[in-house]
Amino acid sequence: MQTITVPLGERSYPIHIERGLLAKTGAMIREKLGDIAVAVVSDDHVAPLYMEEVVSSMEKVGLRVCSIVLPHGEQTKCLKSLETLYAFLCEHHLTRKDAIVALGGGVIGDLAGLAAATYLRGVHFVQLPTTLLAQVDSSVGGKVAVDLPQGKNLVGAFYQPELVLVDPDSLRTLTDDFWRDGLGEVVKYGCIGDEALFRLLEENAGGGRIALMGVIGEILTHCIQYKANIVAQDEHDTGLRMTLNFGHTIAHAVETCQRYTGMRHGEAVALGMRVITAMTEEKGMTEQGTSARLNRLLDALGMPRQLPAIPEKDLLNAMTLDKKSAGKQLRVITLDKIGVCRIVPTDVDFFQGMTTQKFVQN
Repeated sequence: MQTITVPLGERSYPIHIERGLLAKTGAMIREKLGDIAVAVVSDDHVAPLYMEEVVSSMEKVGLRVCSIVLPHGEQTKCLKSLETLYAFLCEHHLTRKDAIVALGGGVIGDLAGLAAATYLRGVHFVQLPTTLLAQVDSSVGGKVAVDLPQGKNLVGAFYQPELVLVDPDSLRTLTDDFWRDGLGEVVKYGCIGDEALFRLLEENAGGGRIALMGVIGEILTHCIQYKANIVAQDEHDTGLRMTLNFGHTIAHAVETCQRYTGMRHGEAVALGMRVITAMTEEKGMTEQGTSARLNRLLDALGMPRQLPAIPEKDLLNAMTLDKKSAGKQLRVITLDKIGVCRIVPTDVDFFQGMTTQKFVQN
């Protein structure tokens, strides 16, 4: 078992990575939190695969368990679902010493985490991420939120889990679209500060998913360690942590305009990275050849190359609600080159012309 610690003083917590780890969930929760009641939150895609195994592991060590299964998809990450979850927790009489366990991807982790942060002013929280996106990104760092019709992640909190269990075996059941969903965030880490990871991806992308699964331990370690280091330095997203949002300004605008029913988050991030890097390279802000190198890797990974047919003015309007903005003012993450990024204060006018063909096709 490999363990990466997110060092936050008294709120530090371990992220354990091991194949077959879901079967040990109960023992690890009991060792960490003692004799408690546990509410497992999952969705109707993940629950049929892993709920029985996880609940059984808890019951075997004497934990009291209740579980709820919600519909899958970004639409579930909303205030109505949060209210449903609160009612469930009240019905099963969970107390402040008990725990909410998120079993699933980023949607379930965000929703369950916000419930944990706010129910009874805070209960224990454990993450069991089962998607690549959740394992490398959303389960690490304590950002929890739900969406509003006006934008993504507009109601939320910073609330760290007390334990994260990453089982790479759960990635074998991902459909290809969920696999690509996570790869977008993996590439992001390589772009902003880990060129060794970027090279690892370049070396294995041609072999497809099988080749990448052969080095999945290295990929997970690179990503989780990088994010843990960032979170330790900037937990509340006031400076350095903003670099983790490379590609996200455009991605969140696309997702908002599509009402979260179009492309997956990681695919939108990939498009966002393509567009912003093409634009900054043309403006002389990024080393020549960076956009082409990024596009080659994203192409090899099967990422989309074309922005959806959304009017540019709608995308620009959506950007003003991005959490990194203040009215028309934006803080955009750009690359100097692969592995080196910076935060650039600008405004939405910076993105004028982003829907033109030259920025999304090389």
